[in-house]
Amino acid sequence: MDIKQELEELLGMVLARGASDLHISVGRRPTLRIDGVLVQVESKDIIDENYAKQFTMEILRDEQRERFLQDKELDFSYGFADIARFRVNVFMQKGNFAAAMRLIPTEIRTLDDLNHPQVIHAMIRGSQGFFLVVGPSGQGKSTTLAAMVDEINHNRACHIITIEDPIEYLFKNDKAIVDQREVGQDTKNFNVALRSVLRQDPDVIMVGEMRDPETISAAITAAETGHLVFSTLHTNNASQTIDRIIDSFPPSQQNQIRTQLASTLLGVLSKRLIPRVNGGRVAAFELLIANAAVKNLIRENKTHQIDLVIETSAEEGMISLNRSLAHLVKSGDITYEDAIIHSLNPSELKILASR
Repeated sequence: MDIKQELEELLGMVLARGASDLHISVGRRPTLRIDGVLVQVESKDIIDENYAKQFTMEILRDEQRERFLQDKELDFSYGFADIARFRVNVFMQKGNFAAAMRLIPTEIRTLDDLNHPQVIHAMIRGSQGFFLVVGPSGQGKSTTLAAMVDEINHNRACHIITIEDPIEYLFKNDKAIVDQREVGQDTKNFNVALRSVLRQDPDVIMVGEMRDPETISAAITAAETGHLVFSTLHTNNASQTIDRIIDSFPPSQQNQIRTQLASTLLGVLSKRLIPRVNGGRVAAFELLIANAAVKNLIRENKTHQIDLVIETSAEEGMISLNRSLAHLVKSGDITYEDAIIHSLNPSELKILASR
């Protein structure tokens, strides 16, 4: 078996069939994720231990192989014939090699292409603050961050620094200087990079993911000291995001973090990609804008009231997830059944969708 030819054929299938991911796992055929659904490649044989090992080793460089064999898992990016890039995680499962490869589109789509709320354009024109894009894995958070960063790149003469693990979208300098740093290659970790970033004269900082209290604290401090900071979290909605940030710190530090977060937060955008009736997927959103009422709720530890503020502040540009889902149902973009699956409050959605 020519494993390099096999790899090229499978990655070609990802592009040709509009898949977002390729999975290599012993005991199954190579599997694509298409419109959120896993589909086995029926023309391929079931993967055995030798195939999985050869495939994994083929996509790793020499130094990556050493790190992977030591750590048993590794994140990195992989370029395919100068036509596509993939974010890759290789790992061990039941003693066997496995890989998950996510396609990173070469073209950075705009916020308008992605049908994002118009108010976000205004929010990213600021010079200071903290904006989060949240949602479960695979819901397009990185795509949104890239669109925000690239809009700034095309419109402002500023210095943008991204800290990513791994680097996903590649930016081409326009009006801005965009310096992209990859964890493991260009910096030791997110925390170290964020401690150094303030000495690199940035205007805008994009942190691929906030994974620990040290990274969260450094990102908030950067926003507090006059920088525009974007990042992501794997949380379901705005109120849960704020709780997750605060609860990641010991009780003795939580009041300080509440105060810092209240003073720096610009907003929280939560995304869900939902199967479209006519094929493909469409985004539903929840958008929290950190107005005076929201900032007070954060300071006073009353985040459970944030959902009500979002629901009653549509005139300010805020969007509740249920209203976004109900709109997509009424427009015929998604089914009511899919809307219910993705709703965090199905009983409320039922009322909104019936109006």
